[in-house]
Amino acid sequence: MSPALPRFRASFPAGALLFALSIIALLPAALHAQQKDNWNAQEQPIFDQIKTLRSLADDERARTTKTLALEIRTLPSSPNKVKLALYLASRATEGDFGNATLREVATTLAEALRQQPQAEENGKPAAAYNELAQLARYEHMQVSLDDPQFAAAMAKLQADDERRQSANFTLTDLQGKTWTLKDLKGKIVLVNFWATWCPPCRKEMPDLDALYQRFRDRGFVILAISEDEETAKVAPYIAEHKISYPILLDPGAKVNDLFQVEGIPKSFVYNREGALVAQSIDMRTQKQFLEMLAQAGLQ
Repeated sequence: MSPALPRFRASFPAGALLFALSIIALLPAALHAQQKDNWNAQEQPIFDQIKTLRSLADDERARTTKTLALEIRTLPSSPNKVKLALYLASRATEGDFGNATLREVATTLAEALRQQPQAEENGKPAAAYNELAQLARYEHMQVSLDDPQFAAAMAKLQADDERRQSANFTLTDLQGKTWTLKDLKGKIVLVNFWATWCPPCRKEMPDLDALYQRFRDRGFVILAISEDEETAKVAPYIAEHKISYPILLDPGAKVNDLFQVEGIPKSFVYNREGALVAQSIDMRTQKQFLEMLAQAGLQ
């Protein structure tokens, strides 16, 4: 998952839009403009290691993430320390790397913010506070930070969740079938936001498909919403990878905006009564998805 990215509108040519999104997805927005020579001799190796995390096996990635969190904590207070802590946090939720690892990441980010408070961004909490709030609310990390921006970020997450509880949408899938969320009451529904250019999205899709095949006869539905992509881009990818669950198109990212999705992948699970009972802020493993579905009564 990455922090909030700039919203690109339809005035961009489609090809340019997809290329721009593929590039931006590689780095959090807070780091996108950071040039190599802005890091000092201590910071540069940490930055380089964070960039390679996605190439590591999960067990090695967990160990490396924890080590990097501890290394960042030893750095002197600076704006770059916050940026590194934020970058690491944005990568630490892309899978299941253990509570101990996430705890170190959250502690490092909170400490960096205590040492170097960040200015608001357009009157809203800075990205680092939003990331820390998500770790606290959705990954259940204990966070100690007495800061009005962190409190505001936590309040916004609560308001977003209340909005998602009553959210409804109607979208069309690649086969032309129309799906309305509220019409699926009585089924367990997983709403997944993704895009073809998003590496963590692609990584979790086989696990989602396996769960769909396993539980579809028990009333389990996946609605995977492609973030503002066209059929010509999405359909070949789905056919190539033999994904069997419904893939919906969201022109203009209107449903994305309705759900306040600022980074993908994200997933939301609704139980048979239509209540939102679980959600993820990033990529999940099959085990993690099973834990989410168990909260909806599906085991």
